[in-house]
Amino acid sequence: MRTLLIILDSVGIGAAPDAADFNDAGAATLQNTSEAVESLALPVLGRMGLGNIPALIPGGRPIRGVPPARAPSASFGAMREVSRGKDTTTGHWEIAGLLIERPFHIFPAGPPSFPDELVSEFERRTGRRLIGNKAASGTAIIDELGPEQLRTAALIAYTSADSVFQIAAHEEIIPPGELYAACRVARELCVPLRVGRVIARPYVGRPGSFQRTENRRDFSFPLPAPTILEHLASAGIPVLAVGKIEDIYDHRGISKSWHTGNNRDSQARVLELVRQNAGGLVIANFIDFDMLYGHRRDPAGYARALEETDSFFGALLPLLAPGDLLLITADHGNDPTFRGTDHTREYVPLLAYQPGIAGKSLGVRHGFYDAAQTLARRFALPPMPHGISALDFPAPA
Repeated sequence: MRTLLIILDSVGIGAAPDAADFNDAGAATLQNTSEAVESLALPVLGRMGLGNIPALIPGGRPIRGVPPARAPSASFGAMREVSRGKDTTTGHWEIAGLLIERPFHIFPAGPPSFPDELVSEFERRTGRRLIGNKAASGTAIIDELGPEQLRTAALIAYTSADSVFQIAAHEEIIPPGELYAACRVARELCVPLRVGRVIARPYVGRPGSFQRTENRRDFSFPLPAPTILEHLASAGIPVLAVGKIEDIYDHRGISKSWHTGNNRDSQARVLELVRQNAGGLVIANFIDFDMLYGHRRDPAGYARALEETDSFFGALLPLLAPGDLLLITADHGNDPTFRGTDHTREYVPLLAYQPGIAGKSLGVRHGFYDAAQTLARRFALPPMPHGISALDFPAPA
């Protein structure tokens, strides 16, 4: 009995009812991407029922090129986030069963963005000067301040509309190990401020051709309560994490992890685990949609990543057998056609594939944490505090 939870980072499917509160009215990642490139080719996800989901959402628009399936092979629905946020941490934590009622702190755009006390203590403890200190695109700020970092060996720190303290460092000037140590200092200092993540952003190259590497690391705010991952691990059920999952969940409830830095490597690892008949839960984050294309407002790249991932599912589904379960969802939106460069407050898709079981409508789920409740029921664990299981399962023998 294999169980997989695949999180398509930022693949939203239409503005949430409260999108206007986040300045995101009109955002619809899948729909607007499909229109920007004229049509998406997602035959596998289409047969599973991805194109059936928009009709469930009030005011939902179709996905161009992905029509509703007459007999979906997976059960299909949409999930509405309840927690106050549209960031990676909030979305993933709610998927794992938590409700974040007090939002994480957002730094002002600046400059300066960070409080003087935070900056001075960070500089004292790291021994390096901080430059940047404003909201910025990660690629733009290294183009702007990378030459100064090469001259001075100062650390580039910046934020965004998410609750983040990000630190960029050229790997030849400040090796990743030292950068991670500086991030751990920042993580400690940012806990009282309720900052969701401190992110290490290493890069290489020369002025005019800087490139970020895959040595990124996320340092999460401490989890306020046990997630479904911890409940599984406590019950002796392996939790196998792929991508940045271990960082998002502060390394808690993870039995083994493969810290891949792109969709291609993450998808290859998932296929390998399935071929090895890995038991327990395989949970993976596919990051490229968000990191490479959503924030950079690149709908063509976003569409290409979707179509490559559709091919991955085409390879995965034949490996699954009766009794297996594949859940596919997302943590927030990041409409590459929308204004700005930040996440968007959206519904997310939910697809539940069980070989040999006909798909059905799962409706609109009130809370991402229905995914965690579904896993709790799947593994016959006590119910999570929040959510309703989207599926029924036979009682354990």
